[in-house]
Amino acid sequence: MKQFVTFEGIDGSGKSTISKRVCEKLQSEGYETIWTFEPTNSTIGKFVQECIKKQSDPFVTSFTFIADRIQHCTQIQGWIDKGNIVVCDRYAESTYAYQAAQLETHLPNPLKWLQELSSGRILTPDRTFLFVINPQAALARIQHRDELIPFEKLTFLEKVHKNYLMVSKGKRFLHLDATKPIEELVELCYDDILR
Repeated sequence: MKQFVTFEGIDGSGKSTISKRVCEKLQSEGYETIWTFEPTNSTIGKFVQECIKKQSDPFVTSFTFIADRIQHCTQIQGWIDKGNIVVCDRYAESTYAYQAAQLETHLPNPLKWLQELSSGRILTPDRTFLFVINPQAALARIQHRDELIPFEKLTFLEKVHKNYLMVSKGKRFLHLDATKPIEELVELCYDDILR
């Protein structure tokens, strides 16, 4: 059984909805499960949200995301130590995918730089589900939102999508077709966590 699982994907991929549903299903089957998310609701997490809204310097945004995650990992480890399954909506790959897109004109290899900043300071999930969807289709899903954040623009999301595919290689990652029915995706994730 996997104890720490993360859900990743561009805005509009459905990862938040599915991660919550997976958590609820695990709880209903008697598994002690905690649903969490990033940026967190901590003081640092709220500052991250401000950085996004105000379109702060990308280096400032990157450092605050990583600081929030380092703090979050202490909490996650505590939950794991108590025997919980931790389901996290967004984690390290979000920072690598989004902030590398922001930093591409500032650094020769922003992905590598971001990964090195986090190296040895954060927990490695047992599984990362990546919800893969065409950025145009993802944007069409979220057009009804009251206010789109600066990251929710097509050209930007196309870069993020490419970054996600670059960083999600290896056994830990499971790529899922985000256009499949929600129930089917919930079942796939649920079954995989319990394996």
